[in-house]
Amino acid sequence: MSDSRTWAREAIRIIEADFQRSADTHLIPLELPGLPGIELYFKDESSHPTGSLKHRLARSLFLYALCNGWLKPGAPVIEASSGSTAISEAYFARLLGLPFIAVMPASTSQEKIAQIAFYGGQSHLVSDPTQIYAESERLARETGGHFMDQFTYAERATDWRANNNIAESIFQQLQREHHPEPAWLVSSPGTGGTLATLGRYVRYRQHHTRVLCADAERSVFFDYYRSGDASLTLDCGSRIEGIGRPRVEASFLPSVIDAMCKVPDALSLAAMHYLARRLGRRVGGSSGTNLIGALLVAQRMVAAGERGSVVAILCDGGERYATTYYNNAWLHAQGFDLAPLIDSVAACAEQGVALPDELPSAGL
Repeated sequence: MSDSRTWAREAIRIIEADFQRSADTHLIPLELPGLPGIELYFKDESSHPTGSLKHRLARSLFLYALCNGWLKPGAPVIEASSGSTAISEAYFARLLGLPFIAVMPASTSQEKIAQIAFYGGQSHLVSDPTQIYAESERLARETGGHFMDQFTYAERATDWRANNNIAESIFQQLQREHHPEPAWLVSSPGTGGTLATLGRYVRYRQHHTRVLCADAERSVFFDYYRSGDASLTLDCGSRIEGIGRPRVEASFLPSVIDAMCKVPDALSLAAMHYLARRLGRRVGGSSGTNLIGALLVAQRMVAAGERGSVVAILCDGGERYATTYYNNAWLHAQGFDLAPLIDSVAACAEQGVALPDELPSAGL
């Protein structure tokens, strides 16, 4: 057996051993007094060793790359990321003794940059968020490394049939609840890989569960879902780190999504602050986006006289956003006045008052 094959076998063993040392993430109920008959749960992915949903993705991407023979001893791993995937990939690169370079927008929070450095990775910051792909490819060529390319491979690297993926975990944890088959699963799109896993799994297992994708304000995914135009682009990045993309990514599969909504950034951040207050700890902005998506489908269910469960993804913790989303000066500089919107989110969850403004949606 060649030296590279032997190295890959040991690398896979190391990753699998790390997985065996890790527990599953929690499913946290959140009462909705204003929406009777609806049981809302958050799948808390912040409890992974690297603190976010992207830990699952990074593990899958490394195993996929190893089994394809793409990683080599001592050769750098490069990733285009808004931060969370890079943190998780830096963790796995350190496990395998590989150099890691994260190509990220210059606006990425300092907390994320510090975490990448903690795991031994380097941060390569670019001023134009739309250039992270080309810069990653350039670095891979010049260093002889491998560009992991999460936005292409996320949907194919994860075993969506089972193998403890996030969908299988959710259904196992709901087994003893009043509504073990959720009416809706709600997730926001970064690569689209989690949505692909959720959508494929419920079809494969023949569940009646539907999947809602809650998109960010500065993102092309919602418009692509409605129009089918894969050439759509934006000249700016998303303000909700980790979700929303300026171009249509290969891992975003609209065919496995039942409905979509587009959430204004201010409303996402207001919902984030409300959810943090309800849980007693900080969460990330994308969790606020998902809460709005969950409240939207819950409202529709109540209006239709339906009862059931809804599961949304809590993507990461809020410690990474102490200088941005949880900083009043930063919020003011961005033009956000969240107080009235936080009250509106509370009124929806606790009194059944309709969400402010009509959210753009499709498939509902």
